Amino acid sequence: MASLLQISQLFSLLFLLTLSPSLSSTCTSPKLISSYQTCTQLSSLSSSLHFTYNRLNKSLSIAFTATPPSPSGWVAWGINPTSTGMAGTQAILGYRNSDGTMSVKTLNISSYSDLVEGKLSFDVSDKRAVFNSGDGSITIFATVQNPGDGKINHVWQVGPSVSKGFPDKHDFKPENLASKGSLDLNGSGQSGSSSSDTSSSNDATKKRNIHGILNAISWGLLFPIGAIIARYLRTFESADPVWFYVHVSCQISGYAIGVAGWATGLQLGSKSVGIVYTSHRYIGIALFALATLQIFALFLRPKKEHKLRFYWNIYHHSVGYAILTLGIINVFKGLNILDPEKKWKSTYVSILIVLGAIAVLLELFTWIVVWRRRSSRSTKPYA
Repeated sequence: MASLLQISQLFSLLFLLTLSPSLSSTCTSPKLISSYQTCTQLSSLSSSLHFTYNRLNKSLSIAFTATPPSPSGWVAWGINPTSTGMAGTQAILGYRNSDGTMSVKTLNISSYSDLVEGKLSFDVSDKRAVFNSGDGSITIFATVQNPGDGKINHVWQVGPSVSKGFPDKHDFKPENLASKGSLDLNGSGQSGSSSSDTSSSNDATKKRNIHGILNAISWGLLFPIGAIIARYLRTFESADPVWFYVHVSCQISGYAIGVAGWATGLQLGSKSVGIVYTSHRYIGIALFALATLQIFALFLRPKKEHKLRFYWNIYHHSVGYAILTLGIINVFKGLNILDPEKKWKSTYVSILIVLGAIAVLLELFTWIVVWRRRSSRSTKPYA
């Protein structure tokens, strides 16, 4: 079991030493920085764009923030796959309704006078908008599938009002006409954008990485190792009760680290208004609840000869395997969100394969030991 602990220590050390933060720029919406890899102050209309490009599934998650000319105005951001201007842009529009609710629509701007609401040339999901009462700005959130590779042309705009669900004409001031640019999905943001100070965004990225590291070590490594110790060391009578204390120490350590990771996740969520990774969040809540029940159940553990010990074992094993399964699933979901270098996911997969192979070998060895023990007892002569 020492080799298993060494693997976890090596993994955490490498992760801490070489996982570098993403490059980001200072933006006007610092509360969103912790949820995106890149933040760019756009060149006009006092607007900003946070985005994360996931190279694995080719999805672009964006948060576009701008302030409309009036409280009843609109903001829009889009991608032009054919040219650099507004004509041909596939746009996402956000505005505030008279009752205070927010609306988000997708518009195909085939020409300056022809706006068609409906499906765009690429899939758009997770559309939503948030109104900031402090400065009157609107933030549009969305995920764009297959936006293009490398540099893409993007356009943004603000307008004074909305009529029957469609945006009224915007101003044609120099800053309105200049609201276009090139977005580098593989670089640090918009070509020609300003970048004055990267410390705050890099700090947020470090917190995201710390959150991922803590959870990977706890749910993804320590809990599986603790389960292996409990299942296979107790087979050897000479290891009792040492295996129990090693198992408990491993699980309590994993729980403590997991709680720290869960707390950092809550902190990141509180600083990222409007950004919710739903499945990752709900699985994390379920893990925390199940692990807490498991820890408290330790103090209610009946003695071996007690009639309730059988049912307690069923509960303990069921909840334990649920934690293992959900923990590993959530680690992979977290890796997809963080989108680190490919080697980190490959490293974690390799570690799981090693642990799985060790578990299979120990399972076979355990059955052999149990079978020999039963055979020995059955062949003993009766006194």
